[in-house]
Order: sequence, then structure tokens, then C-alpha cells
Amino acid sequence: MTPNMTFALTLPARIRFGRGASLDAVPEIAALGRRLVLVHGRSAKRAEPLRAALVAAGCEVTALSCAREPTLPMLLGALSHARESAPDAVVAVGGGAVLDMGKALAALLPSAAGSPLDHLEVVGAGLPLTVPPLTCAAVPTTAGTGSEATRNAVIGVPDHARKVSLRDDRMVPDIAIIDPALMDGTPAPRTLASGFDAVTQVIEPYLSCRANPFTDALARPAIGVGLRALVKLMEGGEDKAARDDLAWVAHVSGIALANAGLGAVHGLAGVLGGETGAPHGVICARLLPHVLSALDRSAETETTRLRLSEVCGEIDAIVPGGLDGLTEWMSRHGLGELPVLDKATRDRIAGAAQDASSMKASPVLFEARELAAILSAAESPGNGTG
Repeated sequence: MTPNMTFALTLPARIRFGRGASLDAVPEIAALGRRLVLVHGRSAKRAEPLRAALVAAGCEVTALSCAREPTLPMLLGALSHARESAPDAVVAVGGGAVLDMGKALAALLPSAAGSPLDHLEVVGAGLPLTVPPLTCAAVPTTAGTGSEATRNAVIGVPDHARKVSLRDDRMVPDIAIIDPALMDGTPAPRTLASGFDAVTQVIEPYLSCRANPFTDALARPAIGVGLRALVKLMEGGEDKAARDDLAWVAHVSGIALANAGLGAVHGLAGVLGGETGAPHGVICARLLPHVLSALDRSAETETTRLRLSEVCGEIDAIVPGGLDGLTEWMSRHGLGELPVLDKATRDRIAGAAQDASSMKASPVLFEARELAAILSAAESPGNGTG
């Protein structure tokens, strides 16, 4: 059970956590520079108090909307718009898509030459950044991706029907501000989808072949905390303590994945999302029980078997119906479904997923046919994990 004892850590330079943290951090954000680009979601409602406070503090704020998961055309348009204000720093306030857009802008704004494709993985050249990113502050409004603590930004590339990463150690936000009050009242289906993304992002690093004592210390207890928070919010209604717990799990999930990697759920999710446009959180939630079942059939090392037993035991003990009933429980609480694919598409996605960066940390290197079987099972919510 001894994890990897040789590791390096990548973390935000500063983390603020707690209710009210977003406005408490105004002086710290304002000190990043006078001209700021503020990226928000489809609606500016949750970002508006921070924007107004930054203006009152003397900042010139250029607001920019990211209404959905960012694509390369969206990124190119945002870069053109943001460069007009010659910003000193970027502030991103929103869900994981907004934070990814903000991080990508911070990474690419300093360099006027070249194309984002020069730096995108898989479909691009994957070259390192030639100029350090702008300073970036990230303020999540959903408990999901943990993007405020990661070194990459996920960008959809429609021409290749893929979601791929722009990645650099310097892309970890300089300031991560987690204010659970911004997450209060999130609708149940969105809470469930984003929350299971976060839970998956503590499960996969714990099972990862790159797990280390630091990520274990964060990820292992967070599995139960996240599951209990989701059950409380689904079964008992709005609850501030559960929102706080889920925000914590989402944040540490970002730290865990940045330092230990992910696995087959996210390896499949990037390709499936790029191919179909299905929401990332829904994909992760739907895939999770079937990937765990496949791992249970294929795991060879004692460490993986023991850790997998712990993970499945947590789900069985906390979620009504346990692992076998997890798919039905999520459907009952409004989780969206995956699109049904034809065999050729499913096989193509499975083959491409084998080369995904997230797949490289999986404790089992699945064959394409096994990944296709996972996809097939996850497409039908009535399917068990058997």
C-alpha cells in the first residue's frame, strides 16, 4: 500500500477558502494590476459583486462572457477582445468552463505571435509556452472541476471533434478563491453532475499509479465527504454545510489530479465530450460506476485491489442503493443521460481515448474493446454495473 515516494507538487501560490472569501480578497486581486479582464459565465450575476468591488477599488475591468465549455474559436475571439484592453491580469469567476477560459487567456495573452494550436496537446504541437502567463485569480461558482488548482485548460477543437488541454505548470492560478456562498442554490441536476466530477477527481487520483502520500492525504478522506454532501443535497435539500463540504472536495480534487493524474473516466470523457458535446460532469457521473466495475474485473496489483475495495465500500455505505444502484439513484435525482452511439463511433472514441493524457495514470491499461464496452454500458441508465 506504500504509494510513490518520489513526487513533486504543483499548487496555487495562495488559497482563500470560506464564505465571503471572494469579497474579502478584493484588495489582493486589485493589487494584481489596474487593468483586469474578468471572465464570467452566461450570466454575470454571480460575478457582479466582485466586479463592482474591483471597480470601486480603482481597477478598470473588462468583462468577457464564456457561456459554455470553451472551444478554439471561442478562445480566439476572446483573445482578440481581451487584447484591446491590454490587461495586467485575468480574473475568472464561474464554473470549470469559465475558469478554463480565464486560464487559457492568461496563458496566451502575453504572446502575440503564433496560434493556440502551437500549444494544444494531441491535435496541436503541444509546445511549451514561450512567455510566462499573466497573473490569474480563479473564483469557482460550482463545486466540480477544481480548475482553480490545476495546470491545464480544456479546450474543444471542433475541427477534430476533441477536447484537449493547454498545459503548463505556470498556468496554475496565482490566487484560488473558494467561496461556497457563490454555490448556494445551484440546481440539483447541475450539483449532481459537477459534484460527481469532483468525487471522480478524488477517486481516480487515489487509484492512480502516480498516487503519492500528499495526494492520498487529500483524496482518501474527500471521497466520503463528497459522497455524503451529494446525498445530503439530493435527499435533504439545500444545506450550507454540505455546500461547504462539496466546495472543499472540488478544490482538493483539483490539487489531487494536478499532482497524481486521473484515469479511464476522464480519459474517455475528453474524447466523448468532444465528439458529442455532452456535458463533462454528466459524462463523468455516468461513466464512473462502469469504470469502477471494469477495474474490479481487471485490477492485478494488491494495492489497486485494496484501494478499489475502499472506494466501492464508501459508495456502498453512503449512497442509497450502493454502487449497483448508483446509476438509478443519479437518474432519479435528475442527472442527464449520455447519447446513444453507433458501434463505429463508440469504437473510434474508445481507440482515441487510449491515447488521452488522463488515461496514462490509470492503474489498468484497458484495451479499446473494454473501453467500448464501458461506453455501451454507460449509455443506458437502466444498466447495472455487473
